[in-house]
Amino acid sequence: MHHPTARTPGAPTAPAATTLYWTRHGTRGPGEAISPTCPRRPKIGLGWRVPAPHTCETPLSSPAIPAPSTSCRPAAPAASTHARVLTVLRAVTQGSGVQGVLDLTRSTGIPDSTVHRILQAGVETRTVDQVSRGRYRPGPAMIEMALQAMTSAPAAADVQQMLDDLQRNTGGVALLFTVTGFGGLRRLCTDYTLGDRDPETLKALACQLGSIPRSLRIGASGRVILAHLPPHMQEAVLAEGLPQSPAPGAIREKAALLASLADIRRRGYAIGRQEALLGWDGIAAPVLWGSTVMGSLALAMPVKEVPGDLRGVIQRTCDAARAMSLIAGGQMTA
Repeated sequence: MHHPTARTPGAPTAPAATTLYWTRHGTRGPGEAISPTCPRRPKIGLGWRVPAPHTCETPLSSPAIPAPSTSCRPAAPAASTHARVLTVLRAVTQGSGVQGVLDLTRSTGIPDSTVHRILQAGVETRTVDQVSRGRYRPGPAMIEMALQAMTSAPAAADVQQMLDDLQRNTGGVALLFTVTGFGGLRRLCTDYTLGDRDPETLKALACQLGSIPRSLRIGASGRVILAHLPPHMQEAVLAEGLPQSPAPGAIREKAALLASLADIRRRGYAIGRQEALLGWDGIAAPVLWGSTVMGSLALAMPVKEVPGDLRGVIQRTCDAARAMSLIAGGQMTA
């Protein structure tokens, strides 16, 4: 019979070993080490360097205990009822348009009878919309959930302050774009900072700052969003074709556009040379919540003002976008 190890009365209890982990902040670069005993979040300040994100939660080795494996293993498929429900609902959002029970069965590996029951429950809760007999799409309750999730994004005052800092440190025009899905995936400028530029600048940027959503195929701010969308969403955008009367720097060939998207994902930012507006160049970085793109932060400058060495303005733009991403994901306070 097993007996628990006896402890001498009054003897001190050894503290439990603690392992520090790298915190997942995104998709590239080293992470920021945090201690479980220090719950305070980092603050954004002038001159503060935002830590680059990391690809997986890699534990730091500790002399007290051996460091576990650092490999990123995919999660094993769960067989619980709740996991199946979430898997089917996720599959509904990942298809291109309306899907049938058999489509969802093939994509999830879940029996069609189970898929049908989950979909019917989704119809009752408005999470799934039944378009016709056996055909389904995401329901209005999913829009409500998405809007509620977006409330964790940076507050308007914090966004304005970050745009003001970027504009002051670069001399360009700082713009924030968000993704809108109404009538098709588009980018919409929701906030900007002109600095001390004259009203003629605002007139020249009217097509960027206006309330009309712009194509994701054109401009650094659009392509950086497009590069981080799921494949089925990218296909939908590419199927729309090139907008009429683009600026001279617009990428017209599909092969060249796809190559540019791969380059954006590798570098983490996009550069547009008179791509969205004649006489203006742009730099943009994605605003992400984990691996989900929420929008982009762009810096626009007249061609004659663009510095020969772009590394400084690229770094400042990427740092500001990364800070917004950390705030949106609840990993930093403004």
